[in-house]
Amino acid sequence: MTKITGKTKLLGVIGHPVEHSLSPVMHNAAIAQLGLDYIYLPFPIEPQNLEVAIAGFAAVGVVGFSVTIPHKQAIIPLLSEITPLAQTIGAVNTVSRQNNQWVGTNTDIEGFIAPLQTTYKQDWSQKVAVILGNGGAARAVVAGCIQLGFAQIHVVGRNMQRLQEFRNSWSNSSLADKFQVHQWEELPKLIPQANLLVNTTPIGMYPKVDESPLSVEEIANLPTGAIAYDLIYIPKPTQFLQQAEKQGAIAIDGLEMLVQQGVAALKIWLHLETLPVEVMRQALQNHLGLGE
Repeated sequence: MTKITGKTKLLGVIGHPVEHSLSPVMHNAAIAQLGLDYIYLPFPIEPQNLEVAIAGFAAVGVVGFSVTIPHKQAIIPLLSEITPLAQTIGAVNTVSRQNNQWVGTNTDIEGFIAPLQTTYKQDWSQKVAVILGNGGAARAVVAGCIQLGFAQIHVVGRNMQRLQEFRNSWSNSSLADKFQVHQWEELPKLIPQANLLVNTTPIGMYPKVDESPLSVEEIANLPTGAIAYDLIYIPKPTQFLQQAEKQGAIAIDGLEMLVQQGVAALKIWLHLETLPVEVMRQALQNHLGLGE
């Protein structure tokens, strides 16, 4: 445990609830490894207390903080500035103190695309991405796929009204014409084309570990060599990824996205270019009982 002194600088995560957050595990491991006088704490903040909490953070000199559910959108009007990326997604997950002002950004995109730019790097410009779900997480995935240059991006959901709302919410952005929305019934024709299949839904997350967003029949048409990417990291692997691997797909789970979005945030707060990524990853795996 880091020794707390009168000079210890404060970082943290705000959410409600926040006690399940894995961010303190990962960030404090990195801080200890770097030998810095910082500590990263969880702050449970109810929605009605958000504004007063942020003012309090400024008063006590908090350096920066992560933002999780339910504050990712609600915090935007309380910030002096948000990056174009966060503006596009309509959500902030990282806030830093700059020139006595709060600046918000979104590192979920960097987290999502990191494995697709490193271990699984390829030319995506002729490739097709199929994204399951159209909630908040899907927004970062769509933006990430656009950034990677996918030829086609298909977002699939079960509720037509929500799909239309998702589509319309991008209407002020130049990215609106870069993807299409589809109802679930269209999956049989989309899955055989998929080079990247992403699950952004909570289906298959602990404790419902036997569930998958796709039936065995649906995933049977996934091409061999395609990448199946699940944003869920407990259990590891999910039912969805087990099904995909049986079809000869490459599996990526959500733990790497969690690590990489954390790395991107910590770089902003600490003004560092390199961080002990492996230490952060290992701390999470140990905490989750996944020691590799």
